[in-house]
Amino acid sequence: MPLILNLRHLESGELHLQGEIPVAELDMGIRDAVVQATLPLEYDLQVQELEEALLLQGRLRLPLSCECVRCLKAFDVSLDLLGWACHVPLEGEEAVPVVNDCVDLTPYLREDILLEFPQHPLCSPDCRGLPQTWVSEPEKGLSVAPADAKPSAWGALDKLKL
Repeated sequence: MPLILNLRHLESGELHLQGEIPVAELDMGIRDAVVQATLPLEYDLQVQELEEALLLQGRLRLPLSCECVRCLKAFDVSLDLLGWACHVPLEGEEAVPVVNDCVDLTPYLREDILLEFPQHPLCSPDCRGLPQTWVSEPEKGLSVAPADAKPSAWGALDKLKL
């Protein structure tokens, strides 16, 4: 169910909203092989009415299932927007549609969550990637490299006869 706010509830002052939005309701349109959102978005927000606008402040959290782009290992990560704030205009050119005194806040949550998605997820900052091993082929003069050996760019250049 999307996050719908009835503006009449703000007449008595600030409002606290807390709950979850299923990923299907967020309609993020993600077709990424390495980042998947399957669990609901959790929100904990304070909403107050300003002059002709709403101010949302609080926390957003979305658990993600990722695949490391270096070693292809599956891992979980959580997008946490702790000091999240959003200004939602109620009047003017960029005003949010108001239907029966209700406003859908879901697009504002979705936009900021999508901006936080990892572009190149890594299982750890020092991930070394897939182990590099080569098959020995004596007829081609190739040899097996030890699993812990680091390939050197200088090694290839040292072999050049200039």
